[in-house]
Amino acid sequence: MYNRIILVGNLTRDPELRYMPNGGAVCSTGIATNRKFKKQDGTLGEEVCFVDITFFGRTAEVANQYLKRGKKILVEGRLKLDQWTDQNGGKRSKHSVVVDSMQMLDSKNSNDGENNYNQNNPSSGNYSNQQESYKKPNSQPSVQQSENIPDIDIDEDEIPF
Repeated sequence: MYNRIILVGNLTRDPELRYMPNGGAVCSTGIATNRKFKKQDGTLGEEVCFVDITFFGRTAEVANQYLKRGKKILVEGRLKLDQWTDQNGGKRSKHSVVVDSMQMLDSKNSNDGENNYNQNNPSSGNYSNQQESYKKPNSQPSVQQSENIPDIDIDEDEIPF
């Protein structure tokens, strides 16, 4: 079976980074996509879709460091159905996207065009996540609080935007 989704849109909120007990980074945020169309009566209509997205590993740390609300990005990943029981005992569900790779589309100079990021080549920027388990050094606690988020060591000359 094939489960693949590609979305281009703007972030609806600042990314929230946290660490799992095994040391893996998880970052969650949301993306809004829109579609403009012509209605039967001739007027223009617009449809907006809001989707929660989740990054893992190194991609999560990069997203937390460089993305913020309103930034335009392209994400590629898989669709996931989240199910839970609410406080009133009712069953709830929603779809979200587990991101495998992302591209930051906003640029420092508007004439730069798209920025492509590749995790295997840090100077190029297409951050992919093959569900690798990101491990923190054993000297640090396995669960980190958001105020103890480590800085990512990236040379400013390597950032294309």
